[in-house]
Amino acid sequence: MANLRLPSLTCLIRTTTPPQQHSQTQSRVIPRACSSQTTSLSRRQLVSQTATLSLSLSVGSTICEEVAKSEEALSAWERLYLPIDPGVVLLDIAFVPDDLNHGFLLGTRQTILETKDGGRTWVPRSIASAEEEDFNYRFNSISFQGKEGWIVGKPNILLYTSDGGQTWERIPLSAQLPGDMVYIKATGEKSAEMVTDQGAIYVTSNRGYNWRAAVQETVSATLNRTVSSGISGASYYTGTFNTVNRSPNGSYVAVSSRGNFYLTWEPGQAFWQPHNRAVARRIQNMGWRADGGLWLLARGGGLYLSKGTGLTEEFEEVPVQSRGFGILDVGYRSKEEAWAAGGSGILLKTNNGGKTWIRDKAADNIAANLYSVKFINEKKGFVLGNDGVLLQYLG
Repeated sequence: MANLRLPSLTCLIRTTTPPQQHSQTQSRVIPRACSSQTTSLSRRQLVSQTATLSLSLSVGSTICEEVAKSEEALSAWERLYLPIDPGVVLLDIAFVPDDLNHGFLLGTRQTILETKDGGRTWVPRSIASAEEEDFNYRFNSISFQGKEGWIVGKPNILLYTSDGGQTWERIPLSAQLPGDMVYIKATGEKSAEMVTDQGAIYVTSNRGYNWRAAVQETVSATLNRTVSSGISGASYYTGTFNTVNRSPNGSYVAVSSRGNFYLTWEPGQAFWQPHNRAVARRIQNMGWRADGGLWLLARGGGLYLSKGTGLTEEFEEVPVQSRGFGILDVGYRSKEEAWAAGGSGILLKTNNGGKTWIRDKAADNIAANLYSVKFINEKKGFVLGNDGVLLQYLG
């Protein structure tokens, strides 16, 4: 395979150019001892029943505490019902930083939803420039910086807003773009960084008028040069990423399409760096912990944490109650608290940075796979799944 050097896409020229929401109410059963009752008792009855009443209050108080704890555990997440087709897979979510009540939700089948109440209710959003052609777009990624926002999708489409999502314009893309756009990150005023599934990374600093290649070649070309260096499974690489995740400092970790190795890239590097997987099973997904280390999910429900922080090939497995279902994503709410989600409604929680995990039953009765955990901040979080499943974090 010939090496493919990434072009500087200076020819990317910008051109100028709701169903009723259902709510779910959870009924609560409170023990009789927890309710307030007024009873008329004689003095003799009051004296004779003092011991019994004290014991009842003690037991009732214990029951109330247990009920409160149970309800607290069950109320960490609430399902929101969306006005979309059941077969839609939700892929990404973002809010306007200047107005956290205003957000957008993306998915397959041309799905763009908008909220103006912090995510409680969502309505379909129509963008004319994304409906001019006879394509059924899969909107993969959205990102905001201030009032500027970006959306990318497949087949390749790039949308831009400068007014917090009130209006969106389409930016034409060059036919030379290698692969499909799977991720975009707003990095500053008029600036963004986008990634394709073939490992191309492009950056713009002038509102998308033109783009500069941040790596010199696709991952396929890199592997052709390094296949003799001992990367297991590189000869089976099909040329696309399975997943890609970005750290706050701009580093990337990506999983090969077969899950047999992973790649990393840091700002300033000319090429992706391939790594042998450190676990026996194939990799499902990888991402960044809040402390700067890596987490790794293996097929079959395995969860691993890297030793220390930064890039490394040393991982330790963490026991989890996955019930045999695969874990698909991890999202950190804080340095200590994180949530993992996966197949058949699996939800896991850690309160110690990932060392131990407990299963949360909030989604046990939801017949869907949960693909993505997104925390906008410590108070606002969402879990995205297939069949239009959206969970909102209640705290």
